[in-house]
Amino acid sequence: MSISRTSGTGRAMERLVVIGGDAAGMSAASQARRLRGPDELEIVAFERGHFTSYSACGIPYWVGGEVPERDRLIARTPEEHRERAIDLRMRTEVTEIDVTGTRVRSRDLETGAEAWTSYDKLVIATGARPIRPDLPGADAPGVHGVQTLDDGQALLDTLAATKARRAVVVGAGYIGVEMAEALINRGYEVTVVNRGKEPMSTLDPDMGRLVHTAMEGMGITMVDDAEVTKLLTGEDGRVCAVATEDAEYPADVVVLGIGVHPETTLARAAGLPLGEHGGLLTDLAMRVRGHENIWAGGDCVEVLDLVSGRERHIALGTHANKHGQVIGSNVGGGYATFPGVVGTAVSKVCELEIARTGLREKDARRAGLQFETVTIESTSRAGYYPNAALMTVKMLAERRTGRLLGVQIVGREGAAKRVDIAAVALTAGMTVEQMTALDLGYAPPFSPVWDPILVAARKAVTKMRASAP
Repeated sequence: MSISRTSGTGRAMERLVVIGGDAAGMSAASQARRLRGPDELEIVAFERGHFTSYSACGIPYWVGGEVPERDRLIARTPEEHRERAIDLRMRTEVTEIDVTGTRVRSRDLETGAEAWTSYDKLVIATGARPIRPDLPGADAPGVHGVQTLDDGQALLDTLAATKARRAVVVGAGYIGVEMAEALINRGYEVTVVNRGKEPMSTLDPDMGRLVHTAMEGMGITMVDDAEVTKLLTGEDGRVCAVATEDAEYPADVVVLGIGVHPETTLARAAGLPLGEHGGLLTDLAMRVRGHENIWAGGDCVEVLDLVSGRERHIALGTHANKHGQVIGSNVGGGYATFPGVVGTAVSKVCELEIARTGLREKDARRAGLQFETVTIESTSRAGYYPNAALMTVKMLAERRTGRLLGVQIVGREGAAKRVDIAAVALTAGMTVEQMTALDLGYAPPFSPVWDPILVAARKAVTKMRASAP
């Protein structure tokens, strides 16, 4: 249903409503505004928080002190968006999507006032929500999730008010290891409690073991294969310890780094299609499947894995910004697509760099692929050059075709970004044999003559030839 409106010039006008004021939502709004002026397209955006267009990925580094000021994480303020003729309504939460009536209900979080806003085109960019365990004490003061700038500020306020220096991080994924580093940098005694057998479940266990060993070497107490049963509180009601079945770990502050779920409560209630992981399903243009005038992007959607051919939920700002650009181009009258991802991610804990792209062993098995794996050790620079740092590279290749399936890297300075070579090779569908001929940059300060990625590719080729019938 088209909503009849006219601009000051008497021309018909459409209204775009955006739910969510961070990466995907405001990228979509900004790109649509570049393509269509305010006389053609009215843009109304709702954001329930205090900030827009900020780097959630930078929060651990702000908490840890590497980034000295919160505002350095903000790419564009609400005022800057409004200067571009975007009606951005802060501290306003959308509580309902009426698909049939092409409207959304919103509530002002300061006054409680509610209102309906009609739309011609709708963008859902509701992000993800931190997983918060349903355990006694999980909502006690001193227990923090870290997803938004508001969360980061609340954690910093707790750290400033806490005299003792004992922290427990629950979970050892990207958020968990980055927050462990942040707390180490602030002088805390840090314990990481992880339900997995090794940290970083995005890696295979043998590579996760390298992360475990390195974190212990940094003074972090690692507790793997442990399930948190409750969070204990003191007489003042604040958290004082984290309990597992076997032990209790004293804590003056607890950070939850368990992961996130797509925030699709509104979409589910509206009857929009969700995938296996709870994220919205879209087509290549980021249009919600079966709905001509509704788009979705960012951490609330599932995307196609180009290696396995399956849908995945990956919460990364890189994807969210690309989704927003694609959506804004399509809403603005152009055409753009988001073909999918190969699952590239990098992280660090102190001096240790961690990277992965493509499939892990269990992903390849789940996809029904037969594969070979190789693991090599190399250095970031020529071995004779000063400060050459060790790294371990693991590579997966499809047994029959030699197609690259995945790469994992754990090492010191210069290790992580090498994963980008593998990400490009995966996107191009290259074989490991083709990779051995890649013309990569070489000079002793930057790489050995044979880059570690190419060493792994050569070893994979040799192994597959040896196992061929």
